[in-house]
Amino acid sequence: MSDITPLLPRKPVPDLSVAVVGGGTWSIGGAKGNPFTMLVVYRGLHCPICKMYLNELQKLLPEFERHGIEVVVVSSDTAERAAKAKSDWGLAALKVGYGLDLATARRWGLYVSTSNGVTSAGVEEPAMFAEPGLFMIRPDRTLYFAATQTMPFARPRFEDILKALDFVIAKNYPARGEVEFVTAAKAAAE
Repeated sequence: MSDITPLLPRKPVPDLSVAVVGGGTWSIGGAKGNPFTMLVVYRGLHCPICKMYLNELQKLLPEFERHGIEVVVVSSDTAERAAKAKSDWGLAALKVGYGLDLATARRWGLYVSTSNGVTSAGVEEPAMFAEPGLFMIRPDRTLYFAATQTMPFARPRFEDILKALDFVIAKNYPARGEVEFVTAAKAAAE
């Protein structure tokens, strides 16, 4: 039986607290984004696609902040690997969390992979690590949007999210995908 339970829009997200490179902690309970906090889970130092993805986010961070979005990026990496990613990848403006517990990652609906050794970036993969995810969370800790992946490829584009934010905020567009149970009979009747 799977330990991944899908998160549902308009429902509370699981607890999450991680240490942050440079000191301190970040927790979902202390999130400051209004109208959203954007939590981006990346694979870790070993992932060259994560480097490109987070560099794009770094460039667009002022636009997210202009919309009132708190942005935090998190991985299951150790403190040393997360600090190296922040430094080597040039992520000075991003809040980089580390030490995402894999059981917590599963509660968030994230997939977990095992090591394939050294990547094309020349960095050893950890024995196990969380695959990518992106979550938009309301100040009341309810899920607005989620995208999780089994691979490092084809992630939501930050430019697309920014374009949607103007509409979402102006129209107070509701979170979608909130239906928890659909029976065959109910689906056929609709």
